[in-house]
Amino acid sequence: MTSAEKHVITNGVIAALRAELDGFTRAAKAAQAAATDPDSKAENKYDTRNLEASYLARGVAFRLVETETALSEWEAMPPQDFSGMRPAGVGALVVLENQHGPAGYFIGPGGGGIAVEHEGLEITVITAASPLGRQLIKRQEGSIFLMESGDRRLETVILSVC
Repeated sequence: MTSAEKHVITNGVIAALRAELDGFTRAAKAAQAAATDPDSKAENKYDTRNLEASYLARGVAFRLVETETALSEWEAMPPQDFSGMRPAGVGALVVLENQHGPAGYFIGPGGGGIAVEHEGLEITVITAASPLGRQLIKRQEGSIFLMESGDRRLETVILSVC
């Protein structure tokens, strides 16, 4: 892949993070409203609506902050060129192939799990701390390794790192 294609994919990840952030913002407001609504006050000692609403509000607020952080990290991440047999690191776009076919992964600072489609290939964001991220960091184009897939290990080759 070229640096121009990588830029398009990066913009797609940032757009997906912004959409997630919008969703979490709306969910946080709704959860906070439910947690503080007088109608959610317990009617008896077994009624846990208010407690459940407050747990939900806390969880959504946590995801909101996590997504805000990932978005700002992606926006601040300088473009990096991993060509020329430079080993993969944060900011690398890695294309792998094994018996399941080709797969694309973008090692990002956050936002793991986001997927962006590019020219028929799904590019999934992973972090350096994820199991696959740990396997890819410091590997180069042409490297062969055993990728864990559930309870199986697949011989996988790195087709490109850019």
